[in-house]
Amino acid sequence: MNLPQMLTGLAEIADNYDALVVDIWGVLHNGQAPFEGVDAALLNYRQQGGKVLLLSNAPRPGTSAVKTLEAIGNCRDGFDDILTSGDAVRALMSDMGREGKKICHIGPKKDADLITDLEVEFVDEDAADAILFSGPYDDTTETPDDYADMLARFKARNLPLLCPNPDRTVPFGGRVIFCAGAVAEAYENIGGEVVWVGKPYPMVYARALAMLRDMTGLKDPRLLAIGDGPKTDMPGAEAAGIDALFIGGGLASASGSDIENPEVIAAILAEENTQARYAMRHLVW
Repeated sequence: MNLPQMLTGLAEIADNYDALVVDIWGVLHNGQAPFEGVDAALLNYRQQGGKVLLLSNAPRPGTSAVKTLEAIGNCRDGFDDILTSGDAVRALMSDMGREGKKICHIGPKKDADLITDLEVEFVDEDAADAILFSGPYDDTTETPDDYADMLARFKARNLPLLCPNPDRTVPFGGRVIFCAGAVAEAYENIGGEVVWVGKPYPMVYARALAMLRDMTGLKDPRLLAIGDGPKTDMPGAEAAGIDALFIGGGLASASGSDIENPEVIAAILAEENTQARYAMRHLVW
């Protein structure tokens, strides 16, 4: 089992990388407030010439995700650009619309901009060729069990389910809430077809790499992925051939794990058949 190198600050390795690929929820903030020192870390990195791309499993366009960041209090100058799984699924749905496919959107009102200004027909469940599941209606109280009957109906019609947020859970303040990925996983478990859009799946990394080449002007930029997701950020980076820095102060911290111990972190990641080159509690300079 490969143990991650424990860092006290990004400055220790910053010179080794041309650009960072940074997760948002669990790295920049906890859903309610920014983590202390994270904005300064990204600003310092950019000031010495590095580029920063935010790569998020947020089920909404990047422009909306930026507004959320600003509302929470993160600094806009800490990053160069943003790519969300919402951006990627919008492109996929546009292709489906050109093919004449009809889609039913299931999700909270806050995800409404995920389906605006698209040339695709959104219909009720009974008339749909596919389901877009962007998240629970109320992620503060609901669990995947609340969607069991709905998923059974989808399976009876063999409807594919588009999941624009593969995260199963995220930290929210001092607790953990369920995301779209948890419900999509439940659908897979009963034999349903899930189209996963976002980390750790290759499509979103291909788009990210193209953006990073343009941002850096380099054919093969030296990249470091920073994230807190054992199921998403770390395996996605590993599959894409990108070094990874695991942030233990996100999901792992919420579960009560000893995030200062490299052996504990390695074991957490090994459960998902992945690893990280580096680890630290929170992203600081």
